Amino acid sequence: MNLLEQIAAAGVVGCGGAGFPTHVKLKGNFEYLIVNGAECEPLLRTDRYLMCNKAREIVEAVSALARELSIPHAVIGLKEHYTEEIAALRKAIAEQNAPVELHLFDSFYPAGDEQTIVHEVTGRVVPPAGLPSEVGAVVDNLATVYSVYQAMQGHPFVKKYLTVTGEVNHPTVLCVPIGTPIKRCIELAGGAKSDEYYLIAGGPMMGKPIDNVDTAVVTKTTSGILVLPADGYHARQNAVSVRAMLNRARSACIQCTTCSQLCPRHMLGHPLEPHKIMRKVAVGIGIKELLNDPDVRNAQLCCECGVCEAYACPMGLQPRKINSLIKRELGAAGIRYERKESEWTVNPLREERKVPSERLAARVGVHRYYDYDIRELIYEEPDEVRIPLKMNAGAPSEPVVQVGERVKRGDLIAKPREGALGTNIHASISGRVSAITDSVTITRD
Repeated sequence: MNLLEQIAAAGVVGCGGAGFPTHVKLKGNFEYLIVNGAECEPLLRTDRYLMCNKAREIVEAVSALARELSIPHAVIGLKEHYTEEIAALRKAIAEQNAPVELHLFDSFYPAGDEQTIVHEVTGRVVPPAGLPSEVGAVVDNLATVYSVYQAMQGHPFVKKYLTVTGEVNHPTVLCVPIGTPIKRCIELAGGAKSDEYYLIAGGPMMGKPIDNVDTAVVTKTTSGILVLPADGYHARQNAVSVRAMLNRARSACIQCTTCSQLCPRHMLGHPLEPHKIMRKVAVGIGIKELLNDPDVRNAQLCCECGVCEAYACPMGLQPRKINSLIKRELGAAGIRYERKESEWTVNPLREERKVPSERLAARVGVHRYYDYDIRELIYEEPDEVRIPLKMNAGAPSEPVVQVGERVKRGDLIAKPREGALGTNIHASISGRVSAITDSVTITRD
C-alpha cells in the first residue's frame, strides 16, 4: 500500500475540526504542506504535548507526506512562545536532516483557523468559501499528522490524545481509547471540583456543549474536555434562546461595526460583515425572509470563531450564533455561496487587529486556567467503550461485526458505504461486541 492507502486503512481523520477524512484531503497537487501546531484555542495543551514528546515521529511523518505527495514546501506553523516545542522540533529536524521548516507567529486567535494559517505561512489568501488547495496548500492538524505516523507503522486510529482542564483537581493530557466515557476522563483528571459544572468538548471558543455527561464519549475529533463553572460565561451564553438572541439583536445593536473590524475572515478581504447582517436581522421579518439578501448570504463565509461576540461586541450580542442560524437555513434551502470577486485584498490594519489569546481568555472567563503547566500524560484502558459510527465529515460508517462477536484492538468494526465519504473504524479495546446502535459497544471480557 502507498501512504494514502495506509492512511485510509487506518481510518485517520482530522483531529482538530470536523474530522474530514485525511486520505481524501491529501489527494491533489500542492505546493505547501502546512502542519497546524498553533493550538490556538486557549487552554488546550494536546498538540503542545505531542510536539515536546513526539517530535521525531511528527517530523518523520511530515517528511514522508511531502516526499510521497511531491510537495516542495513542508511547514509546521506554531506560536513563537512555544520555546520547548520549537527546540524539540528543531532537534528532530536536524537529526533527520528533514526538509521541514518551522513558521513562527504571534499568540493570537484564531491562529489555527485553516485560512488564517495559510495566509500566515504563504502570504496567500484562500478565496471566500474556498479551500487551501486553490492557492496550492493543504493543512493538517498536528495530532492528525501523528496519527499518520501511527498509520505508517501499521497502527489504526484507535487512541486519542486530549486535554482535560478547567475546574478539575488535576488538569492533564490523556491518551485513551476512542469510545472512552467522558465521565471517566474527568475522573482521571482528579474529578470535578464541584458537583455542578458546565462541560465543553473542544476549546472555550469553538467547542461544543456536552449535554449529557453520562452518555458522552471520546471520538476521533475530541481535542479537549473543559469543566467550567455552572454559572460562568459559557453556561450563560448557551442559555440564551434563539428568540431572545434575535430580539436582543433588534433592540441593542448599535452598528458600531467592531464585529466586522475584528472578524478574521473580513480582515483577509472576504466580504463578510457581521454588522450588516445584524442590521438586516434587526428589521424583524425573520431569517427565512432574508435569505436572498447578499449581505445575509455572506454569513456562509463565517468560520464561527466567536471573536465577534466574545471579544468585539460592546453590547454582548451574538453575531456568531446568528450567522450559524443563517447558515443552517441557507443549507436547508439549498443555497450555496456564489463567489463574485476575483481578488481579495488583505486589510492593511490586520496585524493591529489580531486578537491576543490571553486577553480573549480573560473575556470568556477562563483566564484562571490559562497558564496551567500541563505536562503529565495519563493512559487509560477502560473495561467498556462505545464507539460512534459517525465521527467524521461525510456519512456514518456501517458495521461489519455482529453482537456477540469477539474482536481484538485494531480489528475493523465498521467501514464507509461504497462510494460514500467516510472512514474505517476499528476496535479500540479487545473484547466482545455487546451492542450495535448508532455506535458499537465493546465490553472487555
